[in-house]
Amino acid sequence: MNNTLSPWVIAIVLIAYFAILMLISFLTSKNATSDSFFTGNKQSPWYLVAFGMIGASLSGVTFISVPGKVASEGMAYFQIVLGYVIGYIVIAQVLMPLYYRLNVTSIYQYLATRFGVVSYKTGASFFILSRTLGSATRLYLATEVLHLFLFGDLGVPYWLTALTTVALIWIYTFKGGIKTIVYTDTFQTVFLISAVIICTIIISSALGVNWSGLYHKITESKTTGGYSMSRIFFFDDPNSPLYFYKQFFGGMFLAIAMTGLDQDLMQKNLTCKSIGEAKKNMYSFTTVLVVTNFLFLLLGGALYVYANHYQIDLPVKTDHTFPTLALNNFGKVAGIFFLLGITASSYASADSALAALTTGFCIDFLHFERRNESQKQQYKLMVHIGFSILFLLIILATKYYVDAHPKTDLIGLILTIAGYTYGPLLGLFTFGIVLKRKLHEKLVPIVCVLIPVICFIISKYSQAWTGGVLQPDGKYLGGYIFGNELLILNGLLTFIGLWIISKKGSNTVSHVQTVQV
Repeated sequence: MNNTLSPWVIAIVLIAYFAILMLISFLTSKNATSDSFFTGNKQSPWYLVAFGMIGASLSGVTFISVPGKVASEGMAYFQIVLGYVIGYIVIAQVLMPLYYRLNVTSIYQYLATRFGVVSYKTGASFFILSRTLGSATRLYLATEVLHLFLFGDLGVPYWLTALTTVALIWIYTFKGGIKTIVYTDTFQTVFLISAVIICTIIISSALGVNWSGLYHKITESKTTGGYSMSRIFFFDDPNSPLYFYKQFFGGMFLAIAMTGLDQDLMQKNLTCKSIGEAKKNMYSFTTVLVVTNFLFLLLGGALYVYANHYQIDLPVKTDHTFPTLALNNFGKVAGIFFLLGITASSYASADSALAALTTGFCIDFLHFERRNESQKQQYKLMVHIGFSILFLLIILATKYYVDAHPKTDLIGLILTIAGYTYGPLLGLFTFGIVLKRKLHEKLVPIVCVLIPVICFIISKYSQAWTGGVLQPDGKYLGGYIFGNELLILNGLLTFIGLWIISKKGSNTVSHVQTVQV
């Protein structure tokens, strides 16, 4: 039962796909200005933003890694998704009204309004660090799949696959920016969701069951830990990274930090015409995201049920489970939609990140408000190229690391990076919103760099400090293991650190001063 797509079929499908993206870019970037690139002229339909944000939020890592994790963790990831819901409500009710009231282009301009220039630059720097690392790591998965099933068979070296991937993103985003991305993300989300649904239907048909029967088979299947693959809630072991309250509250604060305090996703929200439409966008996005993530987990269980039924040997890397089955065993239609889905999810995340990083750097560090239109276009081009090159270098470094550590959990790695890099942003924004105290600005960067280092040490030695037993292989058995709650600890310690370097009174400055820094 092998219906492997030929490299030439794959190439034709991808060429047609990117031709459509280029057409969308051409149509949406006509008469584009720097304002179009950064704000979309604040004319984006809220329903397009909501639907397109699904692709930008999920990325290729979710598309591949979440289904692959079901074999070892069941559907525990859904605990994080439930936490997301609460986080998105906080964003809609607290953060978005704040951004719209200040009429910011970069959300980190709030920090300048509330504290001053040093805090502003510190927050913007942490966003650039976190989003660059996270997005490039996500994009690595797309290059890995394209190389594994297309470019590698054609004798193309991996570095050229990565270069081609990044170059394609640059080509269709460099002119229209966020105005183009609102539409390309919507187009790409269609294929992302279609791929999941079509592959699940194919598996159900192959096994001779409906979706209810498929879920029953998943429930009967066991993970490597011995429990049902359909298990969602874990209340039994507080030391486990899968413990419900760790996952739920970790998910809540991940949503606040990685969406509400992230220029990438907030930039899309800020292209809506009003705060009312932006809230409609956020609540619609939340609903669709929850359903889509459950579909990913259902697909993950279905993949392993299918493989066990047909006695198919699966690859060691769980990230290769979905692509291997989709491209080799599900037929040509599923193979084509998988290719479109992984490409769409990876590019929808990476293209918006590239535009957001360009926006952030131009607004937060290059004083764009002082430039004329010609200078803005020149600077924007240079910055866009610079971040594209940086993406390429990080992709190659990730490839080297994953090849040396084949059991690397990419989604876990990305969430861990977020735990360290978004913690200072969480602490800064929370401190500014909750308290009316004045900061000693020069000490802010020290606190924001020192706290993640402290959190790393705590996480590294938590098992040893909480009763874990050292094994002959150098690893600990038992003791407390940090999961997504590391972000909460990071944000809390940053908050405390900022309080220590603060005093009574507020150093809030006017918005006019903010944009002139």
